[in-house]
Amino acid sequence: MTLNIGMFGAGRIGIVHARSIAGNNRSKLVAVTDLVPQAAHSLASEYDAAPMSADEILADSNIDAIVIASSTNTHVDLIEAGINAGKAVFCEKPVDLDLSRAKACLDIVAGQDRPVMIGFNRRFDPNFTTLKSAFDAGEVGKGELLSITSFDPAPPPLDYVKVSGGLFCDMAIHDFDMACWLFDAVPETVNATGACLIDPEIGKAGDIDTAVITLRFDDGRIATIRNSRRAAYGYDQRLELLGERGLLSAGNVLENTVIKSTLDGINSAKPEYFFLERYMRSYGIGWASFVDAVLDGKAIPVSVSDGVNALAIAEAAGLSLAQGRAVELDPILKGVV
Repeated sequence: MTLNIGMFGAGRIGIVHARSIAGNNRSKLVAVTDLVPQAAHSLASEYDAAPMSADEILADSNIDAIVIASSTNTHVDLIEAGINAGKAVFCEKPVDLDLSRAKACLDIVAGQDRPVMIGFNRRFDPNFTTLKSAFDAGEVGKGELLSITSFDPAPPPLDYVKVSGGLFCDMAIHDFDMACWLFDAVPETVNATGACLIDPEIGKAGDIDTAVITLRFDDGRIATIRNSRRAAYGYDQRLELLGERGLLSAGNVLENTVIKSTLDGINSAKPEYFFLERYMRSYGIGWASFVDAVLDGKAIPVSVSDGVNALAIAEAAGLSLAQGRAVELDPILKGVV
């Protein structure tokens, strides 16, 4: 059976997902919609799909699943619309910028049986999955300290910053999900510090561009996350997990594997420039897991609940930054803060 897909959003991330759909022999992109008709037509024509309206996609009984790659403020409404139309749903992160809306969406999803997956693609990076497999197998014993480095090569456009939800909801949210996934738990407290060191205009827009977040789990384990909107040498994505019997590390993926050893020193290539280069494989692997869940009944690897947890951590980080203190996560998840 082939899974017929309707795509919502024909921008940069929609194009990435279209490649993953086309690269899987059990899925086919059949329809595309976008607020910019020309963008929908362009993407649809590349994959022999049809440009349609959102309502047409939802009403088409030949479309089995939808991919939500549109702006974040559309995610919850489209998840609910997709469910109501009887379709499986793959939605880009985050679920929403508003935690209460995301939690309400979780309640709706919990009451139906169609698969709904959130697109935290880094879980599917082969290096990170290998690290987690080694950790889960007990190769370094109990995990004690997790260190996540995530530096972008350059800040995003200011217009994007203003609608992104900020560094915690847009950028660090990937790392919050990674910490929960690797430790198989949500943190007890969140402590964030940050500054605007790169572009004063980001600060004027109410955001930061540099941050360190510490997550403390109820058994004492600690995760530290370092974020920056600028690394002059490229996209820096590294993990270290210290356990009682050793250390697991996942380094950067480089532009090439050539090492130059001369009298002047030893040099290697820079990290791949940005997420489109660094994580393209992970998008395809993640998509395959969604197809397997829909067609074969396998478990959804990233749930709406996972998305809500990451968003709650982002909200706690924002509160911690504003108040200069560690913030307990449980009251935020329960909506009593």
